[in-house]
Amino acid sequence: MDDKRNIIMAVLLTGIILFGWPVLMETFFPDMANENEVVEQANNPATDQVDPGTPAVSTTTGAAGIATQAATGTTTSLPNALKASARIMVDTPRLQGSINLTGAKIDDLTLTDHTVELDKKSAPVRLFAPSGTKNAYFSRFGWAGDGVEVPGDNTVWTADQSTLTPATPVNLTWNNEAGIAFAIKLSIDENYLITAEQSATNRGANAIALNPYGLLSRVRDENNVPPSEQSSWTIHIGPMGVFDGTADYDWDYEDIAEAGAKGVDFNASDGWLGFTDKYWLGALIPDKAAKVEAKFRAGQGDIYQAQVARENAQVVGPGKVLKTTTRLFAGAKETALLDQYKEQQGITLLDKAVDWGWFYWFEKPLFYLLNWLFEMVGNFGVAIIIMTFIVRLIMFPIAQKQFASMAQMRAVQPKMKKIQEKFKDDKQKQQQEIMKLYKDEKVNPLAGCLPIFLQIPIFFALYKVLMLSIEMRHQPFTLWIKDLSAPDPMTPVNLFGLLPFDPPSFLAVGILPILMGITMHFQFKLNPQQMDPMQQQIFNLMPWILVFIMAPFAAGLQLYWTVSNILTIAQQKWLYSRHPQMKEMLAREAEEKAKKAAEAEG
Repeated sequence: MDDKRNIIMAVLLTGIILFGWPVLMETFFPDMANENEVVEQANNPATDQVDPGTPAVSTTTGAAGIATQAATGTTTSLPNALKASARIMVDTPRLQGSINLTGAKIDDLTLTDHTVELDKKSAPVRLFAPSGTKNAYFSRFGWAGDGVEVPGDNTVWTADQSTLTPATPVNLTWNNEAGIAFAIKLSIDENYLITAEQSATNRGANAIALNPYGLLSRVRDENNVPPSEQSSWTIHIGPMGVFDGTADYDWDYEDIAEAGAKGVDFNASDGWLGFTDKYWLGALIPDKAAKVEAKFRAGQGDIYQAQVARENAQVVGPGKVLKTTTRLFAGAKETALLDQYKEQQGITLLDKAVDWGWFYWFEKPLFYLLNWLFEMVGNFGVAIIIMTFIVRLIMFPIAQKQFASMAQMRAVQPKMKKIQEKFKDDKQKQQQEIMKLYKDEKVNPLAGCLPIFLQIPIFFALYKVLMLSIEMRHQPFTLWIKDLSAPDPMTPVNLFGLLPFDPPSFLAVGILPILMGITMHFQFKLNPQQMDPMQQQIFNLMPWILVFIMAPFAAGLQLYWTVSNILTIAQQKWLYSRHPQMKEMLAREAEEKAKKAAEAEG
């Protein structure tokens, strides 16, 4: 009895810790979970920057020779930073912003299809911002040189166009005093992919050694980022990349901070690297055929940098030209678009920027089914309900076996109780008689376990799809559910908003999680009663504990679970009604209840 009790309590506490961690963090560290700060951190992910200097490199030096230094100057406002230097505009259907001609930095990009707030009229999400601003995050392409003057952070470039559009690429040029001509041709598609073609022409009399590079630089203070925007065992957020055709999620910001300026190196080809947030991605994509040295490194002030360079610097003789091409993805992690870039642009495993996890093979089809339903019905909540019906329909045969086993177990419970009472002082004999009962009644007590295990991957896959899909972000359902990617906002604690206060997060239980708990309670009532009273108490409490655990999760996931519970109850009742043993059991229970009621009245 004690062993069973300890096991059940251990499993229950583990579940509370794993799924209730966000609730605990928001409860005891409310300053880390301020809603406005969360939105701002998620959409404007950096501040003062790491920036490359112009160190000397030998012909054997790759990314390790690209030095970093903290940006100088005090923090300034975004408008002032944008006015401080000449810029060329970026104008595409999905990206707006500008490129700083000082340093040739791509440091001003907003995503016009995605707004910061739920209101569609609110400001667009800002992904990149200039160095020195509160939330700086930028990309830059340059050269490290061996005994040669190369363009640096303060170099002012010349542009041949005033605006970068999908139809009009921009050529940036700069020449040093030794006659070396540097050029960067920037082109952009109609989505989020920027291509940088770098060239260095040696018009001097001597050979030079150069190594073109690309970098992403950002600041992220992990102490001021809420748990929902940090890496967890289910979602990777932070430095990531694909190296030699393999996705690597092993590095967090803390790991890079520990490595410091020395950084973490990856000598590889056929890949990319950058920083992934829950919904956004900045990634450098070098030439697929080139052998490169990729690197993550950290500087002072929570500064992080991702960079790529050739494994070795290249010797450029007089009259020769060194060319290299690097692409930059800067935008939203839209599943269909990532797949399109992977297939049509040959960007290896770009779709893995979404951390699908263990059940990738199952989650992607599930996502496309959900997205197709959304396109058909025009409401993401309705699409989730329809998908729940489809999942339950597919699982029907398995659930049927499970419920049949449960019905058999429930039907033999009276006989089991008699055996337990008869042999209560002889546990060995009791177990022998129970096993004989199972054999005589053709009951397999383990038959109901396998279907449960088969449903765990399905639920986890749905959890990942609903939690990670930017397609569900800011999608309304009906009535008070305006954003299925956020928790249910209506709670009876403040009389559904009538009382002028916001309850603590651990008490802000919405209507959907309450409905989920109620439906789960009735679902458990249809299951066989546990013979151990302690086990039965745990099962009775579990629905109400899960109400609080699930309250901080996305309303879309709460909606799925509630509808799934309702369908499970309906399926159980229907299957029980068709099971002969169950009919007799239900009739006997009804007679016992009527008898007790009559005795109470008498």
